[in-house]
Amino acid sequence: MRLLTLAAAWLLVAIGVVGVFLPILPTTPFIILAAALFARSSPRFEKWLLDHPRYGQPLTDWRREGAISRRAKIASVSLMSMSYVIVWFVGPPQLWLKLLVGAILIGCAAFILTRPDPLGPGVGPQDQP
Repeated sequence: MRLLTLAAAWLLVAIGVVGVFLPILPTTPFIILAAALFARSSPRFEKWLLDHPRYGQPLTDWRREGAISRRAKIASVSLMSMSYVIVWFVGPPQLWLKLLVGAILIGCAAFILTRPDPLGPGVGPQDQP
């Protein structure tokens, strides 16, 4: 079971890396899930992911506070908006499908925008005034 969990974690890392290059595929949820699976299967790879220069701080912010940085919020909502414009003009001709995609993206954007901003390194929610 441990090997299956480890393989699933690596698959999620691979999908997350692909998401860096494809604006329609999100990176963050896959990396968060990979970190959770690494926590159950390989503390060494979990530490590698948490210490990663690109993904480490956002993962730590998410684990500690459920927070997403303002920069990440702007980038993700902007890319979702651009992707929706592409879907609207180049996507399937069915109006109901375009509206469904729009509703899903609005729900995702609302979730992202309602997450708190990180408090900063070494500061936890218990340290808030």
